[in-house]
Amino acid sequence: MRSDTIKKGFERAPHRSLLRATGQIRERGDFDKPFVAICNSFVEIIPGHVHLQEFGRVVKEAVRAAGGVPFEFNTIGVDDGIAMGHDGMRFSLPSRELIADSVETMVQAHCFDAMVCIPNCDKIVPGMLMGAARANIPTIFISGGPMRAGVDRGGQKVDLISVFEAVGARAAGTIDDNRLEELEIAGCPTCGSCSGMFTANSMNCLCEALGIALPGNGTILAVSPDRHRLARAAASQVLELLRRGIRFRDIVTAEAIDNAVALDVAMGGSTNTLLHVIAVAHEAGIEYPLARFNEVAERVPHLAKVSPAWDGNRQWHIQDVDAAGGVPALLAELAKKPGTLFHDALTVTGKTVGENLDGVRNLDDECIRPITRPHAERGALCVLFGNLAPGGAVIKVGAVEQHQMTFRGPARVFEDEESATAAVRVNDIRPGEVLVIRGEGPRGGPGMREMLSLTSMLKGMPIGAEVALLTDGRFSGGTRGLCIGHVSPESAEGGPIGLIRDGDVVCIDLMNRKLDVELDPAELRARRASWMPPKPRYTSGWLSRYAAMVTNAGRGAVLEWPPSSNVASNGVETTTRSTTVAIDALTHSMRDTYRPTPAGVGR
Repeated sequence: MRSDTIKKGFERAPHRSLLRATGQIRERGDFDKPFVAICNSFVEIIPGHVHLQEFGRVVKEAVRAAGGVPFEFNTIGVDDGIAMGHDGMRFSLPSRELIADSVETMVQAHCFDAMVCIPNCDKIVPGMLMGAARANIPTIFISGGPMRAGVDRGGQKVDLISVFEAVGARAAGTIDDNRLEELEIAGCPTCGSCSGMFTANSMNCLCEALGIALPGNGTILAVSPDRHRLARAAASQVLELLRRGIRFRDIVTAEAIDNAVALDVAMGGSTNTLLHVIAVAHEAGIEYPLARFNEVAERVPHLAKVSPAWDGNRQWHIQDVDAAGGVPALLAELAKKPGTLFHDALTVTGKTVGENLDGVRNLDDECIRPITRPHAERGALCVLFGNLAPGGAVIKVGAVEQHQMTFRGPARVFEDEESATAAVRVNDIRPGEVLVIRGEGPRGGPGMREMLSLTSMLKGMPIGAEVALLTDGRFSGGTRGLCIGHVSPESAEGGPIGLIRDGDVVCIDLMNRKLDVELDPAELRARRASWMPPKPRYTSGWLSRYAAMVTNAGRGAVLEWPPSSNVASNGVETTTRSTTVAIDALTHSMRDTYRPTPAGVGR
């Protein structure tokens, strides 16, 4: 066992002494058992995580009952909803890298034999996946579970996005403060990850299709007793993975990622999943280009419209998907169409995907459409390419109305989210415009802020269906409508989005996966020649180091040193000046952080 490194032999007596002091070694024979890391993300400011302290105890007891010795550690977490709309959101995506580093550090420093990961929300799930890919030990994921949908006084189901969109309605004067407060109180009624197909639930569902979590992981409610039963089963199963020598990268292969993407586009997951899937693939040593999402979406139909999408006049939530049979029911429908899934992919059950689906049925063919009656023949997420996004841009096409599949209009350029939000708030937006928000990418932001406050405000206003939004930043999984994010290369590295001006005509063609600006190449080259990189917003602290090393969204916004952002993900050359600025910022930050300590002064 890996843990023998820290517990076997007379030389390890000091190590054993320290281990005894933790209280986890309860008898001498525990030194002969596998040491299992319990990677928990309990924090009290995230509703998806407030219950995970007790949840962790359930997992630890089950690990001990199965013959392992559990050692729990925690990660940080950022609540994207609470961080939304201010500078705190700049720390959300970067927190993914800190979580990945923490997982890798804890596992490698303490020589754990196996690991149970307990994530739930947004960046915590991919951060743990990335760290687990680096550690590459037997690992199983068990999330804290989704929140129940709320219900307003009229009996209508509501969720967090209802509250965000109500802010726009309140700004437009179509609802009053009493209605806004009613939705505020009803929108988030229990603990758990928010109740729609937003980023957290998308990633927890993808863990099932990826094979790294047991069936039920993505949809069983946080408040259901079945969630604790699933946790006990996961804790026990990780010891079986260890016995069989099945490690993380034995499960997470290119084929497994294709299965996860197939589920993603079938259920209309968050656009953020593309960012995270590419990052996890990178850490697992798998080449998974952004264009491969389109290849999967071409052969996989759209079967479920879950909030924020609407299915006619009805809106489904995660609890409805669970009642219909959950992720297994969705996968079982896909399995009926040849070429949609890799049935032989291994999972943490010890069985293949195909074996796991034996006997699974779709229990509600309105919530989960049968393969013969999909919402659309192509998947609900797509990547756009063109002269405005040579490295790609992302949209949840399944949450776009049919009449918006093509859009052509003049650009209205904003240099940050705040200026765009201010214009929307005072109704300074005209129908037919394409709102271009730049300087919000992974480097330029830095941190690639989500813009749910802005998009929800737009959708809560009458003009929301008559404009398009384009950004090198990103959106919440709760965003719907003609909102295109992740434009790469980003403006901070000289991408075309940084070159367009007010009035330039932008053309969006979702059917043909195209995103262009009506400018000839010579004009774009002339503008690029005079382009200057922006000054970094941060010259010290974590965000300055992050901005110096982060790649663009088309490459998963992973960290890389030395930076190679002078070449976009598709090989198109951009300027190297932004790299120089980033390196200068990193150097400045390091000087601030590592000043010599005066003689005689303790550190």
